[in-house]
Amino acid sequence: MNPIAIQAIQFFISLSLLIVLHELGHFIPAKLFKTRVEKFYLFFDVKFSLFKKKIGETEYGIGWLPLGGYVKISGMIDESMDTEAMKKDPQPWEFRSKPAWQRLIIMLGGVTVNFVLAVIIFIGMAFSYGEQYIPNESVKDGYQVTDQEIGEKLGIQTGDRIIAVDGNSIKTFRGIFLEIVNGNTITIERDGTLQDLEIPVDFIETLLNNPDRMRFLAMRQPFVVSGHDPDHVVNPEVDFQAMDQVLSINGETAYYLDQAKDILARNKGQEVSILIERANGSQTNLIAQVNDSAALGVSLQSLTMQQFVDKGLMEIETKSYSLIESIPVGIDRGVTTLGSYVKQLKKIFNPETGAYKGVGGFAAIGGLFPDVWDWQAFWGTTALLSVILAFMNILPIPALDGGHVMFLLYEMISGRKPSDKFLEYAQMVGFFILMGLLLFANGNDLYKLIFK
Repeated sequence: MNPIAIQAIQFFISLSLLIVLHELGHFIPAKLFKTRVEKFYLFFDVKFSLFKKKIGETEYGIGWLPLGGYVKISGMIDESMDTEAMKKDPQPWEFRSKPAWQRLIIMLGGVTVNFVLAVIIFIGMAFSYGEQYIPNESVKDGYQVTDQEIGEKLGIQTGDRIIAVDGNSIKTFRGIFLEIVNGNTITIERDGTLQDLEIPVDFIETLLNNPDRMRFLAMRQPFVVSGHDPDHVVNPEVDFQAMDQVLSINGETAYYLDQAKDILARNKGQEVSILIERANGSQTNLIAQVNDSAALGVSLQSLTMQQFVDKGLMEIETKSYSLIESIPVGIDRGVTTLGSYVKQLKKIFNPETGAYKGVGGFAAIGGLFPDVWDWQAFWGTTALLSVILAFMNILPIPALDGGHVMFLLYEMISGRKPSDKFLEYAQMVGFFILMGLLLFANGNDLYKLIFK
């Protein structure tokens, strides 16, 4: 199957699941408080629906416009903008007739379900898949800066170790990238000394201008050869063998490829003495010529993660969790994911960061899913989207759950209920704000598709 089709199918299934459960979060408390629910829809049924069936007082259906979903609760100003019904006298089964605390619970139901769903998914993933990661503190001799311009912008060099971001210690190597993107200051260790560096305010924009630069750090590569380079043989008589580990050149440490490159560059056209450790652990000294391109004419050996571990350059931590142990792990992941997203949103709303350029619509969200079917990746992405949906919906924007909550809290604190006419206007303003955001996000997708 086409990779794009696989991504689209995963996106559709995930989105449908999240929407239905979100709306169920409103539907269940509404029913518990004996509030009439007129419609329960996946997607919007503008003018017509793809499917509908009335059961009791509620019409269940699937709309044709996949921009979300909704439950139409009697006596409430919502997406349907049914203002005619609001002109009639309030009825006991209507939303507007219920106590403010009940209305608040109904409105908070959707975001609550989405966050709880994310936690449940994280719990299930911890129980089913466990956890495997590289502890940041286990990485020996720092990292390789693969993009010098990015490194200079951050102030980091090959061999540095990033210890913390904004004072919070980095637990895993994989977590470094997201923490830097979300952070303001980094703490590095260089030659045994700690330094605090400011992350440039426009650092995100720098990365967004070229997404290939996102992974600007890598594991530092040992100088391990696989033998002579058949296309560029320089020292045919020298006994280079597979898995030879270079230890030093002319007495200078050259364990890592970046160290060797500097030494070889200084010795172009000269003979050098190379201390080698063989695959069997024995050591030998080789005399080789460095050509004018600062090369020895050898092929490099790609190392597996396990070989990095065997060389003592890092550790791989693997954890399995019982169902009981998975619960706090899942809760922690849910809270951590939410906190990370809030940090990203702060960056987006600060024009100086340029992070708004990375805002994406449906294409960007669909791109989060892998182009092959992978249940672990599917559930991980679904949990992330569930957290995002929960947070976005609780923003105090009219037309979102957070807008209704804001007005309800005002009513509970002041004792005065906003008028129906005010709520109608607020709903319209919120609708236009959301449409603007939707056009901007999907416009960004289109711009990237055409110009990048």
